[in-house]
Amino acid sequence: MDTRLTRTLTSVTFGLAVLCGLAFIGTGVAHALDDGAVCVQTDFWRNASLAENLPMGKGVKASSSATRLCQDSPSAGQRAAGLGSELPWLLFGSLALLLFSRLLKAVQLQGPFTDTASQRLSVLGWFVTVGTPVAGLVAGWSQSWLVGSMAPAAGSGPTATGPLVLVLAGLAAVIMGKIMREGVRMREDLEGTI
Repeated sequence: MDTRLTRTLTSVTFGLAVLCGLAFIGTGVAHALDDGAVCVQTDFWRNASLAENLPMGKGVKASSSATRLCQDSPSAGQRAAGLGSELPWLLFGSLALLLFSRLLKAVQLQGPFTDTASQRLSVLGWFVTVGTPVAGLVAGWSQSWLVGSMAPAAGSGPTATGPLVLVLAGLAAVIMGKIMREGVRMREDLEGTI
């Protein structure tokens, strides 16, 4: 299925995978060499009342939605937690795009209903299914620990961030890969009987 669309999508997804990989490396190097403040945003005080003297209309109540905390001279753990709240999603995105690019390359070279395409779709599906909660837990817990290290009242614990709905997309890709694999086997059996 070597069409202009599959060639273009293969090139674009590979380019995006490389771009995400470079962003991952660049962010890591930039944070490692930076000796400035480490900042984190939290919604722990999201229902806290604001000052009474804000210029608001009659009957309007205001509450804060997010608080930004910054540590001027962070410890090594705080600097690592600052990285841990950003890097997992960049790495996940880069690897998912790379796997998707490999799937498109297999479709381009051999067609969509081949054993290679079905295996690569299953691998991509399992990666998204398992990688989404893992990246979300690493990023969420890093952010939570960083908030807890700056404001002990906020505490820290296992939290997950990011779009966990991607797990459903991953499971759908795994199921579609298995369906495609069965279709390939049925076609091979049919071709063997003729």
